[in-house]
Amino acid sequence: MTFDRVAEAIRAHRTAMGWSLRELGARTGVSASLLSQIETGKSQPSVTTLYALVNVLGLSLDEVLVDPPPHSDGHSGGRAAGAAAAPAAQDTAGPALPGAGSEFTRAVADLDQHDRPHWDTVMRPGLRPTLELESGVVWEKLADSSGSLVDSLLVTYQPGGSSSSSGKLSQHTGVEYAYLLEGELTLQLEFTRHVIHPGDSFSFDSSRPHLYRNETDRPARGVWFVLGRRTGALTPEALQALGLAPER
Repeated sequence: MTFDRVAEAIRAHRTAMGWSLRELGARTGVSASLLSQIETGKSQPSVTTLYALVNVLGLSLDEVLVDPPPHSDGHSGGRAAGAAAAPAAQDTAGPALPGAGSEFTRAVADLDQHDRPHWDTVMRPGLRPTLELESGVVWEKLADSSGSLVDSLLVTYQPGGSSSSSGKLSQHTGVEYAYLLEGELTLQLEFTRHVIHPGDSFSFDSSRPHLYRNETDRPARGVWFVLGRRTGALTPEALQALGLAPER
């Protein structure tokens, strides 16, 4: 798919919140000029930037990856101006963003099911909503995540691809689970560098600074599940139950 849907969703939700480009930029750590280029389709966000935007705007991946049905006006519900926002993704090279790491509340409930695009029980290859990011990463939605706490994605990192075009580590709410199907991927998790091979699986609290890079000449492809991205930071008790309590 093109970035028209992404730009439209970001612009529609920003205006519904009553935010200027400068205000959204302050909440996400993304410059107003880059936001303007993204909204007008002149620039594509990296994985890090896209996660920052959807988190702050309270968007599900369905709302940016899936085209609205023909009878829709193209707006995925939106939120009332001044409503509470999701915590912003953080760029570890800069200051912590306002509200980062706090639990957020959606101002408006998810759209009714009949307003959402139809999802079959089985999604055939070539029919899944797909987004190609400028930083050399391709996302394919594996299932409908509307009303769900889980984002499920088939992710491909092209040779030289990275989750951040600037090379900076990022943070966001949730817990990531992944399994690498093919290729080789480097995960920088805080100060530790991990080389992921086919058959390797891994998980970590996404609030820990991290960066993915494909440093090889072959594509790396895997399945990702991100739990709790839209519900705010998971509690220490929840992380403990998931076996992901941070080291002390």
